[in-house]
Amino acid sequence: MRSKLSVRWIWLAGLAAALWFGRGLVPPAAPRALAASQAPAAPAATGAAPAATANDRLSDRAFWSLVTRLSEPEGYFDSDNLVSNEDTFQWVIPALQKEVPRGRVYLGVGPDQNFPYIAAVDPRLAFIVDVRRGNLHVQLMYKALFEIASDRADFLSRLFARPRPSGLDDQSTVEALFAAYERTPPDEAAARATSRAILTDLRRTHGFALSPTDATAIDRVYRKFVEGGPNMTFISSRPFNRYPSYAALQTATDADGVQWGYLASEARFRWMKTYESANRVVPVVGDFGGTKALRAIGAYLAAQHDTVGVFYTSNVERYLFQDGAWRRFLANVETLPLDASSTFVRSCFDSCGAPGGSRAVTLVDSMTDLIRDVHAGRVVSYFDVLRHSRER
Repeated sequence: MRSKLSVRWIWLAGLAAALWFGRGLVPPAAPRALAASQAPAAPAATGAAPAATANDRLSDRAFWSLVTRLSEPEGYFDSDNLVSNEDTFQWVIPALQKEVPRGRVYLGVGPDQNFPYIAAVDPRLAFIVDVRRGNLHVQLMYKALFEIASDRADFLSRLFARPRPSGLDDQSTVEALFAAYERTPPDEAAARATSRAILTDLRRTHGFALSPTDATAIDRVYRKFVEGGPNMTFISSRPFNRYPSYAALQTATDADGVQWGYLASEARFRWMKTYESANRVVPVVGDFGGTKALRAIGAYLAAQHDTVGVFYTSNVERYLFQDGAWRRFLANVETLPLDASSTFVRSCFDSCGAPGGSRAVTLVDSMTDLIRDVHAGRVVSYFDVLRHSRER
């Protein structure tokens, strides 16, 4: 039976779609936008924080065992990808929160754009799978910062190594937080202190067996945030530099103006802090089209009687098609425990008619429907995958 979430697009009517990768192919017909009635009840300014779930904590030993046992040798990508370049990724959150049952398992890729999705669908566990070991370092840095920070203002103070401005409290808006830190210069002594605190949390508090190379890499990642500050952006070797800043991403909203970011409110920050402190965000080094990571995760989830709720792929599938590896990826996905509500979240850049001048559109798709239609011969190309992600 087809899930109600099956294949919706985010689209702003009236915007012309770009030519398909310059090949003269016209994108699929414009799907309808998410209806405002789909949005869950939430305060006007920020999305309501999810209710915390209990008894799903991983021990430090179990967490590190999963990190090491599920990971495979790292691969190559042409960017460090420390900050997302997808500024409309929150637009699908109301539908995900409504349609995907809580307590499932979340899979994702990349840095901190995963956190709003995790908080929205409240999974039992979350696995962040990325071909770059550098993303594991980013995730461990965030884990430590969530754990040692007392509140949002302290989190940003440590992340950017800037003294906490006066006047910030639990009621400060996220816009006020970033405005204050943009006016505050970094401090080298604070950077050294936070770098030490991050490694102390990971090595001594948790007992994770970080190699000297990993420890150095985590410090290097942290230093890039200190240098970049609130206005740091995605950096790519490709000739395009119109990317949203970290501050812009943290103050972004969905289509109805609701903020779902993990810094949007103190309640959302505390929920994510609790979730990270329970070792429930597990970073894994893995190639989506590889032979180990996704299959190992699938075997683990099957043994735990878990089901995948959301799999956020960003635009990785585009690169998998370019490398001839997408069918291997799909074969890996078929080993995951799925049901009719299991949902892909993917990004389409430059060719799907993005809203408001953005480059990216966020799409959702039924995982089981896609698998069925691939085997039926109805999906054979990346264009078909994007076309599949719409109301039919």
